[in-house]
Amino acid sequence: MPDARPRRPTASEIKSEALRLGFDRVGIARARALPAARDLRKWVDDGRHGAMAYMAKNPEGRADPGSAVPGAASVISLAISYAGAAPAPAGRGQVARYARGADYHDVFRRRLQALREFIQRAAPGAVAWWDADTGPVMEKPWAQEAGVGWIGKNTNLIHEHAGSWLLLGEIVTDLELDADLPAMDHCGSCTRCLEACPTGALTAPYEIDARLCISYLTIEHRGPIDERLRPNMGTWVFGCDVCQEVCPWNSEAPAGREPAFAARPGLGAPDLVEWLRLSASGYREVTRGTAVRRAKHAMLRRNAAIALGNLGDTAARPALEEAAQDPDPLVAEHARWALGRLEEP
Repeated sequence: MPDARPRRPTASEIKSEALRLGFDRVGIARARALPAARDLRKWVDDGRHGAMAYMAKNPEGRADPGSAVPGAASVISLAISYAGAAPAPAGRGQVARYARGADYHDVFRRRLQALREFIQRAAPGAVAWWDADTGPVMEKPWAQEAGVGWIGKNTNLIHEHAGSWLLLGEIVTDLELDADLPAMDHCGSCTRCLEACPTGALTAPYEIDARLCISYLTIEHRGPIDERLRPNMGTWVFGCDVCQEVCPWNSEAPAGREPAFAARPGLGAPDLVEWLRLSASGYREVTRGTAVRRAKHAMLRRNAAIALGNLGDTAARPALEEAAQDPDPLVAEHARWALGRLEEP
């Protein structure tokens, strides 16, 4: 007697549709509670999450997809490459490459919704919950579990062909799908990322202290930045790519194919004086529709002041002197520090 149960989509069919929709990598893992929860709990207990209080909320739940989707059976991990952008030229500000174009959350949202609709058309009643860096999901451990890449010594996900210039999202579903094998670690004895980290945030292989990380300092940390760290922040004004730029696996990574990630005017290599003087309306214009909006107006101006101090160009003195009298104490204090740097031999 033929099976009367409705046909469910196969893992292969879901992967094919994901690639058709524009995802560059896709893998599937069996949903379960990951051991990574213990590492996250210790990381939080040690205070290495800094001011990111949301990281301390239910660390165990972040490693268990069942906390987001009761009855979860599979995790579909998806990646889009943003490789190909060049470093900013000397004398300009630096924005992490992932943030120079359209907000990746928006790009993922459209494609994840489309893939969810494909799954639910093929399997009416199936649960398919999606997330792209906003929900309680440990994206990198799940991507490793699904074979999309391994978590490298710089704590980024690395694929042996695509490198680490990858943005991640996932769909958690109650469909039981054939799972892929977890990715193997190929970092070997290499420690270039640890040696290159300007602020020593990579405290050991596979370990990071967010409180020292330039990405955290420029994006998440909203107050004054420790004076001991400022000289090592270079000209980064939003994020940092150093540990990825030195990674051998990125040396031959093919350019990403997503046109929305192409650098927008003013974000590829920001003029630091312009950013220091950025008005509220200018801030809204520059950051509209981009991930750079994550950093508040005063934070970007603070970051520009630090970068100008590190650059040491005396032509920036008038702008810094003006900013040193700014009504916002965060901007004023960092501008005064930068002026002091200009006086150093």
